[in-house]
Parts: sequence; C-alpha cells; structure tokens
Amino acid sequence: MALEFNGLAYAVMMATPADLADFAIGFALCEGLARTIADLGEVVAAQTDQGWIVRTMLSGLGVDQLGERVRTRVAESSCGLCGIENLEAVNRPLPAVAHHAKIATDAIFRALTELRDHQPLARETGAAHAAAWVSAEGSVSLVREDVGRHNALDKLVGAAARSGQSLADGLVLSTARCSYEIVEKAVRGGATTLVTVSLPTSLAVERAHAAGLSLWVLARNDSVLLVNDAST
Repeated sequence: MALEFNGLAYAVMMATPADLADFAIGFALCEGLARTIADLGEVVAAQTDQGWIVRTMLSGLGVDQLGERVRTRVAESSCGLCGIENLEAVNRPLPAVAHHAKIATDAIFRALTELRDHQPLARETGAAHAAAWVSAEGSVSLVREDVGRHNALDKLVGAAARSGQSLADGLVLSTARCSYEIVEKAVRGGATTLVTVSLPTSLAVERAHAAGLSLWVLARNDSVLLVNDAST
C-alpha cells in the first residue's frame, strides 16, 4: 500500500486493505505530519494491479517534513531504525501525556476477555493484530485490525480522530510487541495509558517514561505488569 500526501509518495507499507481512511489519517497523526485531523483533506483510495494507493492532501507544519522525507528518502528496516536520520529522529521529544488516573487491573482483564469478540479477522486468519480503545472500566469501544501491528494502531488513532473520540480517557490495548514505535504512536495519538500483551524493549520503557505514558505489559487474563506508572 502506497501512501501519498500532496501528490508525493511518502511510504509503502504491507497492510490489510480495510479502513484505509482511518489508516492514512492515523499514520499522518502518529508520524507527526499532522497535528489534528483538520490538517488533512479527504482520503481517496484506489486499487491497482500492484496494490493500493491511498492519497490525501496535507497542510500545516507537516508540509515541510513531507518535503524533507521526499528529499532524503530514508530507508526503514523492519526493526524501525536505519541510518543517521532515524537515530536522530528517535530522540525527538514527544508531546507530554495528559494527567491521568491509574487504571485498575480488573479493567485490563475485562478488556482482554472482551477483545476476542472484536477480532473477526484474527479469528478467521490467525494472523492479524488488533488495537483497541478501552474505557477506564474495561469496556472495549473501538477496535481496528491489521496484519501489521503498527498499522492496527494507526488505524485506531485515525478512527478515533474521525469520530471525535479522545484516547486520553481509558486505555489503548495492543496485541503488538511493545517496541518504541508502538509507544510513540500511542503518545502522538493522544493515549495516556498503553497496555500490550508482550514485554517491552528498554527503549520503549525509556520513551514512555520521558513522555509520561503509563505502560502495562505482558497482559494476560489474570496478570499484568506495570513497568511505567505515570498516573496522578
């Protein structure tokens, strides 16, 4: 799937071709290309023989970043880091996470149990990640799936932005490996608490601590580990 902004190719992603408008909007917000959904125009998706092309127009400060990306053509690896440009980018300050209350473990356990009913693609294929917005009481309210763990979170952020739903209240639940990119996308998407089913990398914990994101990991139906408590 090729993502184009202002007629310029920005990235090519392996992605599940569903909820494409959510994906494009969430990607732009999580990459810092757009501050709000108002910085983006209508999303248009077209299928070709080679895959999908998803296009939208970008305004605001992200236009300069778009131009820089096109000029440098930074190559990204599956681990998310490659080259001097990305090593510098990973240390860019993240937005400060809003003050938030501590989530109860019972809410996390309830969300994990409910999430299964919101994963039709995972049930059918056994090969799809999910990202969900969950209320503070543990009720699953919004879910997006994708073969790519980053893409699922991008789609969730985009869907929330399109519906006017803030991710600040409650938690974001991800079935992904807890890499630093998942932490950063959650922060830029407006989340205050992130829960993942696997352990984090050390960089993920560092970035969560720096931004003030509460981070729970290794989440199971009856156990979960709090590695960064930023609640007030």
